[in-house]
Amino acid sequence: MTAAIIRPFSTASILAAAVLLLSACIYRIDIQQGNLLEESVIAQVEIGMTRSQVQFLLGSPMIASIFHRDRWDYTYYFQQGRSQEIERRWFIVYFENDRVTTLDKNAVAEPPA
Repeated sequence: MTAAIIRPFSTASILAAAVLLLSACIYRIDIQQGNLLEESVIAQVEIGMTRSQVQFLLGSPMIASIFHRDRWDYTYYFQQGRSQEIERRWFIVYFENDRVTTLDKNAVAEPPA
């Protein structure tokens, strides 16, 4: 009878409490993907620049489709830990005859048509 008095909590209740405490301690890493481009670097890209000049400034594009050779997409995605907020940036450079013709900053994040 003394054993029952020493153990007032059941094994199930101790296990449930342990699970609740441990679930609050799960660490979620930050998720960062793509090219984080600074505004000062994006501002240096100009109409008429060559592909190699753009690549020198911005690096290799995140998306360079073989079906759309005249378009380079620089995307960025960031989600911090448990936060539901997601930061997305999309910068598109359009080329014609290997020269920049159009720049689309903060474009709608959709795949090439």
